Amino acid sequence: MSEPTLLNNEIRDWLMDCGLFDQLLPADFNAAAGYFSINSIAQGDVIFHEGDAGSFMCIIHSGQVAVQKRGHDGQLVSVATLRSGRAFGEMAVLDGERRSATCVAASDCQLLNLGKDSLEKMLNDAPKIAAKIIRALAVSLSRRLRMADGQLLAQQI
Repeated sequence: MSEPTLLNNEIRDWLMDCGLFDQLLPADFNAAAGYFSINSIAQGDVIFHEGDAGSFMCIIHSGQVAVQKRGHDGQLVSVATLRSGRAFGEMAVLDGERRSATCVAASDCQLLNLGKDSLEKMLNDAPKIAAKIIRALAVSLSRRLRMADGQLLAQQI
């Protein structure tokens, strides 16, 4: 078995495990795996900074990622801790805007990465699979927005 096939199988398994892509068929996972890569990040390393161009998104396979925003006083404030199965960085990849937050490895992490260029290539090569992945990311973002709306409402009551 060649090395890329072993890596693709590992990526496929991680994609199937993350729970984000329940609409994908087994063959879809095989095809999608070729567009993702695996990254190991050490605790304390910055994955990206608020304001950076968004050239990739991540899905956490293991570990935790702290999401930080700069407060009015210029200090970084932790706004969330993301765990296994959670996607982040997808907003900038999907909308082309700059990063809305800084993400730092809160522990050693194993991440699946999808580059903006890889997503574009997938859209050209396998548009139905790319559409399922983008739809799953949109559903995830929608859920998070609804949760944030609920939290804002709860704070006002």
